[in-house]
Amino acid sequence: MTHDVPAKPLISRRTMLSAAAAAAAASPALAEECRIGPPPHDKGPRVWNEMDQVELDAAYDQVFYAPLLRQVQQRRAANSALVRARLGAPTRVAYGPSQVEKLDIYRTKHAKAPTFVFIHGGAWLGGEAKNYGDSAELFVNAGANYIALDFIAIKEAGGDLRGMADQVRRGVAWAYKNAASYDGDPNRFYIGGHSSGGHLCGVTLVTDWQKDFGLPADMIKGGLCMSGMFDLKPVRLSKRSSYVKFTDEMEQAMSSQRHLDLLRAPITVSYGTNETPEFQRQSQDFAAAVKAAGKPVELIQATGYDHFEMAESLCHPFGPNGRAALAMMKLSLSAA
Repeated sequence: MTHDVPAKPLISRRTMLSAAAAAAAASPALAEECRIGPPPHDKGPRVWNEMDQVELDAAYDQVFYAPLLRQVQQRRAANSALVRARLGAPTRVAYGPSQVEKLDIYRTKHAKAPTFVFIHGGAWLGGEAKNYGDSAELFVNAGANYIALDFIAIKEAGGDLRGMADQVRRGVAWAYKNAASYDGDPNRFYIGGHSSGGHLCGVTLVTDWQKDFGLPADMIKGGLCMSGMFDLKPVRLSKRSSYVKFTDEMEQAMSSQRHLDLLRAPITVSYGTNETPEFQRQSQDFAAAVKAAGKPVELIQATGYDHFEMAESLCHPFGPNGRAALAMMKLSLSAA
């Protein structure tokens, strides 16, 4: 029995040369599309450190340093849906009166398990807990509960970061107080956040839980601050001030680096070497300040990771953030 094999189309030398010429012509455009760093410009007056306004704005806008950010976000949303298909839908619970004040609980099968509460990023402008479900599988399989918070966006909060922080704190407080409802161990309660969520994580870590919520001052046993912002002075000078209505009071209250006297938990601070120069510096300076205050901190510098790759690494036990989270909680997949 014989099989007919379709004849391969002949490719002439002229066709190959034409294709090569077209690719060469497209290369400058592709290179321009994947430019890393601030756009070309004439150097202006110094605004922050050695940066002019264009450079500072780019340093607080991930588009200029992570050209594939949309693809990563789409992949994470798709992977989150796959995780829900494998683990089942999370338990969706309200922690406050408004429509957005809800959280997703992914329960492990282990009894009296530790809990990790995740605070998502999104430049304070948006983000949804459901699109960060991809990290749940790591924690659930390692024997921990994973909770992802939803909270108000900055524009809906009237440009005031304190409204966002208040909701996040109340969400964290609910998760702690109601640990028994999802078979969690309140004595092994951890939080983490990435990007603007890393900022809110830092603010949450310097909360006076006893005074403000009547909860133990040391209820949080560890914090993972991923690629965050911890002093808002340079952020206030950047174009983010177009939608955050900064005041001196807000800048002071929302700069966790200025309130380290309230820090009770050991923390891990992480960032990637392909992040913007300001996001790298923020993490370095925050970790140094915590160390200078005599409090336990580990700084993780992840070589070759950009901002969104750092976020996604929380899904992987051998990624910088996944490994850090498991170490912080004294967990491992092999021991689960």
